[in-house]
Amino acid sequence: MKIPKSYDNTMPLFSKSTNFLPSPLRFESPSDPGLPADEVHVWRVSLNLPEKQVRTLREILHEDELQRADRFQFSEHRRHFIVARGVLRMLLGRYLCKSPVQIGFEYNRYGKPFLGNRNPDLYLEGFPGCVTADDTKDDTLEFNLSHSGRTALYAFSRNRKVGIDVEWTSRRIDDIEQIVRRFFSPQEVEVFSKLPEPLKRKAFLICWTRKEAYIKAQGKGLSIELDGFDVMPRLGETTWMTLDAGQGGCWTIRTFVSDGDYIAAVAAEGKEWVMRCWQWG
Repeated sequence: MKIPKSYDNTMPLFSKSTNFLPSPLRFESPSDPGLPADEVHVWRVSLNLPEKQVRTLREILHEDELQRADRFQFSEHRRHFIVARGVLRMLLGRYLCKSPVQIGFEYNRYGKPFLGNRNPDLYLEGFPGCVTADDTKDDTLEFNLSHSGRTALYAFSRNRKVGIDVEWTSRRIDDIEQIVRRFFSPQEVEVFSKLPEPLKRKAFLICWTRKEAYIKAQGKGLSIELDGFDVMPRLGETTWMTLDAGQGGCWTIRTFVSDGDYIAAVAAEGKEWVMRCWQWG
């Protein structure tokens, strides 16, 4: 399955001669992002906010979220959780024309949050700038988040499952070769073993974030075996790829760089969607 040219970034993901990764994406600050059905929105947030903003975000969390925050041993981790969860509420409220405090989460058996029955009129307000209220009664707002280091990324879509994962490139990873042998498919292991040594760490992070984004989009946790599908980048490959999941349908995965220090991937159902990037705060 080939991505239409209009959706294809023709620059290679990396090449043997240049050790290339794409330039960091530009994240804009919208006044009203809207959310058309053919778009996936990615938001970037710095987790290191001033204490005053952290306190403001803490005030919109529900009791169960506050309890989760208080269980973190280190204050930095606690603050990062508060920011990540608080901003999620802010963004959901923005798309749904709701107060962030009104947003209610439910969780599937694997722990993935979704907007459930505690939001009976959630979709009647419509998505700002996109469609009218009458058109949104059967709409579902899908979302996912990931954080690493001091950055959080969020993905939002309408009526298509979506997942996102980000990894800090300076993060310490012990024994990449062993992780590859344990969790990657035989085809991926073979490709990885033949890569030039300077490319292996980047290839690993690209492959890992793709796998994580895909299984997070599915919402089934590690019941999906990581070695059961192939997302390893090949030399000269573009930043977009499609994944044929059989009865699970067709998925598109895009790899991108944020801030130059983070490699990330977003996975969403279908092929013909456009990714737009926004900066919060």
